[in-house]
This record gives sequence, structure tokens and C-alpha cells, in this order.
Amino acid sequence: MNREPGRREFLGSAALLAIGASLAPGRDKETKDPGFSLGIQSYTYRNFDLEPALKRIQEIGFTQAEFYQKHIPLNSTAEQLKALKKLCADYNVRPMAFGVQRFTKDADANKKTFEFGSALGIKAFSADPDPDSFNNLDKLCEEFKIAIAIHPHGPAGKGALHRWYCAEVIMSVVKDHHPLIGSCLDTGHLIRADQVGKKLDPAAEVKAMGKRNFGMHLKDHDNAKHTDVVFGKGPLKVAEVLKALKEVGFKGMISIEYEANPQDPSKDLKACVEIYNKAAQEIS
Repeated sequence: MNREPGRREFLGSAALLAIGASLAPGRDKETKDPGFSLGIQSYTYRNFDLEPALKRIQEIGFTQAEFYQKHIPLNSTAEQLKALKKLCADYNVRPMAFGVQRFTKDADANKKTFEFGSALGIKAFSADPDPDSFNNLDKLCEEFKIAIAIHPHGPAGKGALHRWYCAEVIMSVVKDHHPLIGSCLDTGHLIRADQVGKKLDPAAEVKAMGKRNFGMHLKDHDNAKHTDVVFGKGPLKVAEVLKALKEVGFKGMISIEYEANPQDPSKDLKACVEIYNKAAQEIS
């Protein structure tokens, strides 16, 4: 998973409105927006170090992001983390989430991760928790008020599926745990499940998670070509997903995570943002 000064003209005023308050502080108060906002998973720019990634993120107009370990290492010292946060602030990109992070039954390690998240200022970890970690995660979510957003992956090789591959599996485990434990659904991986005979509808998956949606990785995927594609080039119906998020009262950040063309994904990202904007306006 992996900034040049404030260039927002690509998005346009109407487009900024659709993205939400974080990118549109001056939006028309008479026009409704979906209530959630758009960011980026920094893994999209995994071929770049942090500052070059931030330059490109800012060029597109994003002001918030979910970061991963290459860009903000989990083992950063307090001073290093302070410097990394300042660099993000210099490019007007706010860390809102971090992941995908594994959690185990090691309570001390889990607490250190939450302390890192608190210092970074995030609201959620996209996560791949071990089943025996939840009792400890209950306590940490309560203490730090940071959500655990379980991230599904698709096929895990040899016809198998990831342990958290769909909302039904996630909900069966989290329903009796802390209300800040839920999901960060990944629409691309939900689509990929069809490769092994599990056809999942991303909008229905959102509805199944209800109030326990704490993030989303928004992507489209072409199963025949085994690659991410610009929204609409595969089966993803962006407006349906956004409508479902609105129906369940989602107030978090949607992260575009685009895994194709890692050497230069910006052109495709701009196309994805444009399609997202149109869909967001459609449901507003």
C-alpha cells in the first residue's frame, strides 16, 4: 500500500462540494452533500517516498489520507513522527487512518500500535486482526477512541478466501464486541471474490455492516485482466455504494486505493475522482 502547492482547480467547485467538507470549506450551504469525505490510501503511491507521494496527493486535491508503513513507519520515534506529521501538514494532507495493520493477542504490542495511532491523530486502523485479539481490542478502542476497521481481502490462493473476506463473516465476530470494531470494506477485493465463486455486491456489504462501517477502500477491479481499473471500467457501481453508505449514516473517510500503474497512477486517479464526484452529486 503505499506534494506541490494547493492545486485544486482540477476538482472544480461543484466537485469539491461532492467530496465533502474536508475539501470544500466554502461550499454552498443550500446544497446537500453525502456527509462523508474522500481521501486516498497512500499505498496508491507505494513506488514513491513520502514527500514525492504527498506532492502528487496534493496535486489531485486530497486533503486527507490513510497511510501505510512505508510512508509513516509504525516504529517511528516521537521525534520522527512529529517530523512526518509536519511534512504532511506542509502539504495540507491530514492522516485520518492507518493500515492495513495486523493485531494479535500480544496486548503490549497492540497498545503500542494504538499509542502510535493516537500520536498520529487518526480515527481508525484498517485492520487484519487475529481472532484471539478482540477482547484486548475492546479495551483499546474504549481507551483511545480509535476504530478497528477490519479489511477484507479477496482470494488468498488455491481457491481459498481471506479470513475476513465479507461483511457476513466480519459481523458474525464483531457484533458482540465494542461498537468501534467494524469494517473498512474494500470494494476491489469484494469484486475479486468472484474469482473463486463468491459473488458479493459491495452496496449490500455496506448495508450488512450498518453502523459498523468505519472506512472504505474504494476501487474497481477487472477480474479477467486481474488488475484495478478506473471506476466504471469494471463492475463497480459507485453511486450505489455511496447511496448505501449514506443510508447507514456513514460519516467517515472513503479512501481511493488504486493499485494499477504504481509508477504513475495520477491520471487514473483523477478520472476516478471525477466519477466519484458525479456519483456523490447524484445521491446528494
